[in-house]
Order: sequence, then C-alpha cells, then structure tokens
Amino acid sequence: MASKTAGPHGEALDVLGRLGRRADHRDVERALLAAAWTPCGAGDWAIALRSPDGTSAARISPFDPTGPYSAALYREAAHTRQVPELFAHRRLNGGGDLQVLEWLRPVPEDEAIAFHRAIAVRAPEVADLVDVVHRVHGRARRELPWCGPVDDNPTNVMRARDGRLVVIDLFYADGPNLYATAATDPDLVVALIPEADRRFMTEIPMTFSGPWDPVAQDAMRAGLAAADARKAHA
Repeated sequence: MASKTAGPHGEALDVLGRLGRRADHRDVERALLAAAWTPCGAGDWAIALRSPDGTSAARISPFDPTGPYSAALYREAAHTRQVPELFAHRRLNGGGDLQVLEWLRPVPEDEAIAFHRAIAVRAPEVADLVDVVHRVHGRARRELPWCGPVDDNPTNVMRARDGRLVVIDLFYADGPNLYATAATDPDLVVALIPEADRRFMTEIPMTFSGPWDPVAQDAMRAGLAAADARKAHA
C-alpha cells in the first residue's frame, strides 16, 4: 500500500507500502513509531498511535475479525458525517487490522449516552446512519462466528476536530465467548476461523479486561496449535 497523498495519513501509507504485504501488527507499530507517530491509547483489542501533527490516529490490532466491517461502516456511512473519516484500512498478516482515521476526542458521558439513545430509536437526525449500521452489522453477523451485538458503550461516541459527533468501534467480536471456547474447545475455533486469520489472537492488549494470565495465554496457544495439527492430519 503506497501513496503520494500529502499529510500524515499519506506518510503512513508510504510507510506501510514499504513494509510489504506480509507486515503484521508488530511491523506496523515499529514502522510508525520510527516515523514519529506516538502512543496515545490502548483497549482490549487494539493500540492507537497519533500522527506527528496530531490530525490522524492509527488503530492497530493483532487480531480483529470485525475490522473490515468497521471500515465498511466508515465508508458506507461517510455521507452522514457521523462516522470518522477513514484514510486507510489494511488487513495485516495473521489476522490483524489497521485503520488510519481522523483524530477524535472524548465527549462527556451524558452527551454520548444521548447520541446512543438517538441511534437506538432511529431518531431522524441519525436515521441514515442507523440504516447503514444495521446493514453492515447484519453482514457481520451472517459471516463471522462470535460476532457481538452493536456496542453502545459511551466511549464509542467521540468528537471530530470540526465539532461533529461520530461513532467508532460499534462492532466487536464476542471476546468472552470466543476466548472461553478457545480455552475449552480449541478444535471448534480452528474449524471456524482459519489459522491465517487468528495467528495472533493471544496478543490482543486486553487493557481493560486483562491483563493476560501468562500461563493461560501459553496454554491457549498450545491448545490451538495442537488443534491445528489435528486438523492438518485429519
């Protein structure tokens, strides 16, 4: 992915283009840090880096099945101006996901809750957005195992630099059920998610739900590897 687009997101695309198609989340993080992007946050599924001039953010996840659906939402609902501007989206080697977005700021919780309520009742001012959310989420539910419901967490409502409210990260994998299944029935996970799409599923940050128990983390990796081997020899 290479670009001559001006601005920090154009520079990010140039960096990614030089990495090649087999870049994973670690490669992207190292490359952007070397290009003077700075850490600005982390959640359960991803970390974020801010561009040198502060106008863009890179969301980098080791494993995020819903990333393409979030990117589709941002593209398909762009006309509403109620989603962030998406400068770039790229699937990463091993099941990771990269999104380069406009910089966003948190909003007061009551304002975020009010925006989610408007979405829940399909208020006129968000009707077009709601229609796209339901359409894209429907695709995700049909196509992904362990796809969660639309996320109404207040932190998913943010403010863009021009003052408008936007929604972000509305779609997510049902982490508790997915990871519980990986621990207790890894053969089912292996059957439903190709290895190339979950290679780094034990490397998500788990900032809020974690931290990882290293023993459980190693056991999950070993269990999935053994299930992959059984599938390969079946």
